[in-house]
Amino acid sequence: MMFEKVLVPTDFSKYAQKVVECIGELPGLKEIVLLHVVDATHPSKRGWTRGPEVEDAKIDLGDIKENLEKLGFKVTTRLEVITEADVSRTIQKVADEENVSLVVMGARGKGLISGVLLGSASTGVVRSSDKDTLIMRYKMLEGLEGATYEKFCPMMFSKVLCTTDFSEASKSAIAAIKDLKGAIGEVILEYVVSKGETQEEIEAYVAEANEQLEKIKDDLASAGLKVRTHVDVGSPREQIKSLAIREDASLIVMSSHGKTWLKQLMVGSTTFDVVRTAERPVLIVRSR
Repeated sequence: MMFEKVLVPTDFSKYAQKVVECIGELPGLKEIVLLHVVDATHPSKRGWTRGPEVEDAKIDLGDIKENLEKLGFKVTTRLEVITEADVSRTIQKVADEENVSLVVMGARGKGLISGVLLGSASTGVVRSSDKDTLIMRYKMLEGLEGATYEKFCPMMFSKVLCTTDFSEASKSAIAAIKDLKGAIGEVILEYVVSKGETQEEIEAYVAEANEQLEKIKDDLASAGLKVRTHVDVGSPREQIKSLAIREDASLIVMSSHGKTWLKQLMVGSTTFDVVRTAERPVLIVRSR
């Protein structure tokens, strides 16, 4: 099961707190590894000493661990102090060492610059990790006390938008949907036609896409899933985001790669752009 053991990096920001609140929503979850990285690559206000920061982090990790254990999860904490490399690389190292099946992160962290859509640690993990990655997002509501967050986690799997381009790589996302069938309310399968010179050509691509989507739909329906299909025409990243808003999808599921990708990149450009700018949680399923 893809969610049995997950890694949750936290910087103790409000945003990271919300991620922890949502963890319990993941179907099949048994074990959680909580990670905090103390970045000692630059001097702190007190010079190079990180003692107080490390001690505070231990206490904070302990508090979160206690709360999660009350919910019945097995919890391990990891505290890493780095003097070189970056936070995202440390997250990947711990994910490998702990052999987790999923990394769950907030879209933003403490170093939030207004207008930045994905924090640097999340960006690094999305771009170069080989683990399935869930990027949580919250609707930010400006209240009297400043920004507050509305949780997406209740019913995160109630309406799942799954995109495909019929490539071998994109079959990973379909396989993940099947794996989660008991937890998912409804699936919207989307393909975006992004080529074609003439109206006739575009219509032929649309007809072909509808035919292929029906086959995937039948396969998922036979596994007991409720599925609808959708073919759009235009820029994949824009159409995916637009459909997610129109349908009020609770989660977007994408494979890390599509038909056109460079071997050295762990995530394709369309997936990266959707993760960066979508207003929903996005689950990136890495190509096996």
